[in-house]
Amino acid sequence: PLGPSSVGPRVPVPGLAGWLVGWGAVKPAVWSKRGQHTDINTMTLSAPLLLSDSIGHILLLLAMWFGTSAQSEIINLDSGNIDEILGNADVALVNFYADWCRFSQMLHPIFEEASSVVKEEFPDQKHVVFARVDCDQHADIAQRYRISKYPTLKLFRNGMMMKREYRGQRSVSALADFVKQQKNDPVQEILNLSELDTLDRSKRSIIGFFEQKDSDNYRVYEKVSNILRDDCVFLAAFGSVAKPERYSGDNVIYKPLGVNTPDMVYLGSLTNFDLAFAWTQDKCVPLVREITFENGEELTEEGLPFLILFHMKEDTESLEKFQHETARQLISEKGTINFLHADCDKFRHPLLHIHKTPEDCPVIAIDSFRHMYVFPDYKDIDTPGTLKQFVLDLHSGKLHREFHHGPDPTDVAPGQPSEEVASSPPESSFQKLAPSEHRYTILNRERDEL
Repeated sequence: PLGPSSVGPRVPVPGLAGWLVGWGAVKPAVWSKRGQHTDINTMTLSAPLLLSDSIGHILLLLAMWFGTSAQSEIINLDSGNIDEILGNADVALVNFYADWCRFSQMLHPIFEEASSVVKEEFPDQKHVVFARVDCDQHADIAQRYRISKYPTLKLFRNGMMMKREYRGQRSVSALADFVKQQKNDPVQEILNLSELDTLDRSKRSIIGFFEQKDSDNYRVYEKVSNILRDDCVFLAAFGSVAKPERYSGDNVIYKPLGVNTPDMVYLGSLTNFDLAFAWTQDKCVPLVREITFENGEELTEEGLPFLILFHMKEDTESLEKFQHETARQLISEKGTINFLHADCDKFRHPLLHIHKTPEDCPVIAIDSFRHMYVFPDYKDIDTPGTLKQFVLDLHSGKLHREFHHGPDPTDVAPGQPSEEVASSPPESSFQKLAPSEHRYTILNRERDEL
């Protein structure tokens, strides 16, 4: 018999999978051919099974598991080798997992087969590395990289962890394609300066002008562009093409959004990576970011409350005003709350949640991941200190208290009776965009009550 789960007319295979995993022989999935797999967690077997049938299944699974393992080169990371291995790889995809997590178990063979596919094109470990961390065995590494769910797939470039992790489809082709795309050159070469006249000004662009490609200046520029490739468009001109723009030597400029917005010049050392990266990140990653259904999971996982402007897509005036007041009043709150803007049409449901419609936009609200709180009147946004006080009232718990119990006693006029007014603030709407328990094993979803 295969254990307690083998009793009865139908045998759910998790009993078989769990036994084999515990034995250390196989993972709970088997491969039929490259790019496809059958998940044992979804299979059933007829009972009773003969012992010879059980042994046959075990031998088949063992053969398939060791056959797959032999083709892949997954590096097991620990405290002794992680910095060296990741630091020497152009691109590394690391699977942070736990053996007891069923989603981790299902991913193992997919991850290994994807590694085999990529290794055919990039066999050198200096170019691409597939690696994994057993977070139960190496809790210090899991804590270092703030792992909050299993499995987590993080991307590294030359040892630096990228902010955006892999959240796409868990298939061999999707994983392999994702890693191969990371090897594409993020810098577009300019062959004629006239190309700058037709630049798409709806995107942020960083442009470098260099005497030659084989130079320390360009190597630093290329490293920065690799890290921030998802946030900006990077272009470069060389030699005679760049000469008209190199009147004072190699230089880098930033072209912000908007046709009439003036360029900004980088004044730091071109060979100082830290300075160049900090300047470029400041330009490419705006203080107020747009939230979409594509990046919602990533933003919620940052764990910070949202201050959101809901506006119609064509209403750029309200967005610019919100951006200006956020920079003026709330720059000191950066790191305690995420400043976002959202399309009213696309996010109708959160608006309805706070009893608003697109016709009411622009609307400002806070989502604390417990409740949503509405800024009283958008027209007051430019009143000095008003927007900041709204955020401070969140952090102090005042918004939560007032929604549940009415105005604070300190806000009641002298001589007026203090009366507790019961209220029920709308529950968080954007919390639904957080990582799903149908896809991950979530380690801790508790948040402070705000």
